[in-house]
Amino acid sequence: MAGTTMVDNGEIEDCFLEACVQNGLTVTRPQINAMMGWSKIVVFQTFWKKKLGEDHPDLEDKVEESYNTFRDLLEAHYENTDQRPTEGALETMAWLRDNGVKVALTTGFYREVTDIILENLGWDEGLDENYVSTGNSIIDMSITSDEVQKGRPYPFMIQKAMKQFGITDPKKVVKIGDTPVDLAAGRNAKCLFSLAVTNGSHTEAELKRLDNDGLLPTVGHLKGYLIEKLKLANA
Repeated sequence: MAGTTMVDNGEIEDCFLEACVQNGLTVTRPQINAMMGWSKIVVFQTFWKKKLGEDHPDLEDKVEESYNTFRDLLEAHYENTDQRPTEGALETMAWLRDNGVKVALTTGFYREVTDIILENLGWDEGLDENYVSTGNSIIDMSITSDEVQKGRPYPFMIQKAMKQFGITDPKKVVKIGDTPVDLAAGRNAKCLFSLAVTNGSHTEAELKRLDNDGLLPTVGHLKGYLIEKLKLANA
């Protein structure tokens, strides 16, 4: 979502940094950026384990306190600001759905803040209680990292979407995101293509060093990529 289909101007990193400051955890913006796309609580678990060690008696409390601070900051931000789609996102999702392709949004966000974002964008309209389209919607499904066994880079969110739509062959799936763990999740799910956009949290220089099937300027360029790679008629 953030950085791929929704504009991200570094707000998530800002909330991470502020939560760390408030809880006595010293980290840098590059350290946080390197973990974009991860389940958010895993980020704090990683930082606190590095500082305290895995067996420290206060580890679990420190993680929970920091994570709760982050949640408060993040939810307040999204409740009080407008979100907007990235360039070409709406057109791309509409084109995919018009051509019979299911559009599932996966995210490292947890469900509560994802709901705030979906509502602000109007992307919650037409979704049922399981966040699956009832027919008249912009997306076909929303999946958050706290709804599966483990978030990215594990393939479980992708596999949940596949199961929902009766897809058994991962070569019928294309993954696109804006982070290293997005690319890794696509690979781990054995998707046909694992792609990234370069207008999100990571630059082309950062992403091109990683295993990928293509780097696109925006998600709006996905249509052209698929038409070329799959030899589709340009409808």
